[in-house]
Amino acid sequence: MMISNPGCRKFSGYKPCEPFRSCPCEEAESYGKRILIINLDYIGDVLMTTALLPAIHRTLGRSSVHWLTKSNAVPVLLHNPHLYRIWEWNDENRMILESMRFDYLLNADKNINSAAFSMRVQARKKRGFGLHRNGCIVPLNREAEYNYRMGLDDKLKFRENRRTGLDILAQTWKLNYKRDEYVLVLTEEEKIICDDMRREYGIEDGDVCVGLNTGCSAQYPLKKLSVEHHVMLINRILDTLRGTKVLLLGGREDTERNTEIAGRVDRDLIVTPTTEGLRRGILYVNLCDIVISGDTLGMHIGIGLKKSVIGWFSISCAAEIDLFGRGKKIITDLDCAPCWKRSCENPLCVEQPDLDGIFDAVASETRTLLQAKEEPMDD
Repeated sequence: MMISNPGCRKFSGYKPCEPFRSCPCEEAESYGKRILIINLDYIGDVLMTTALLPAIHRTLGRSSVHWLTKSNAVPVLLHNPHLYRIWEWNDENRMILESMRFDYLLNADKNINSAAFSMRVQARKKRGFGLHRNGCIVPLNREAEYNYRMGLDDKLKFRENRRTGLDILAQTWKLNYKRDEYVLVLTEEEKIICDDMRREYGIEDGDVCVGLNTGCSAQYPLKKLSVEHHVMLINRILDTLRGTKVLLLGGREDTERNTEIAGRVDRDLIVTPTTEGLRRGILYVNLCDIVISGDTLGMHIGIGLKKSVIGWFSISCAAEIDLFGRGKKIITDLDCAPCWKRSCENPLCVEQPDLDGIFDAVASETRTLLQAKEEPMDD
């Protein structure tokens, strides 16, 4: 007699879910709704989209949520309690997913590869974006049309829109979004590592740690301050704001840049490693109370860790980012901004950033945090 229980979330058809457990058992777990999310574009966007996971379960009921993404984005999804399984974007996994059936396909990306694969997935309902037979990207449902127009209408995107990207994507996917925050989970072991790092770097309980994320994606180099401006900002913070420690943050591509910045700052400065991988980089951001960053992955990690974020916006659209009431947006006041240009012959947004605005925001957040740290605990 063949014994199987393909309706149980724990059943693999290969071995029992626990040693010597017989199948079927009395503890079978239903899949609920089977949902596949496709979100490949940019690690920061993947992290931001995690804020919609509670809304998925709220709107669609008990669900088993699969997430298909590129390998470099997997670290920000690890340990997420809302996810059933994470799939890396590769030929083998796409073959497996094409053989499965889902209740909902939710595609966040307006790119050809995600759109094409969306058309191959077997799903009862599809929301987001797909591929027309002529090879162009098209919305799959009426609710996705505003999101779709944001990519085609510069006036709407750059001048008129005041909605956050999460609000727009929630509409696209027909979700009951209640301004839920990003879901970025640290394990207990990672929290212990952070405590060890604080002791190693001499960070006291009463210190306010200000982290500067110095780099950005190579595709959009205008999202980062110059080395000179970073040096000026760091010197001013350390000269003026008592009780602060400054950390340099960044990825592998920022190694030389951070070394140059540190070499030009004649004060105590904590330079965190840049070559230990994304998951460890998240832990360095977690050491900070305040994170200064352009509109980059570092900013999204700060938001996900619920830090006070001073977000500097040059070429990108500040309205689309939600800081959830922590920190401040410093928005370039130029007629040409935002523009989403990869290069510019006269990049005034980078050459003349509002350093006073950034410093004032850091000073305000520092005062608030120091006051909170100095207040006595209630008995």
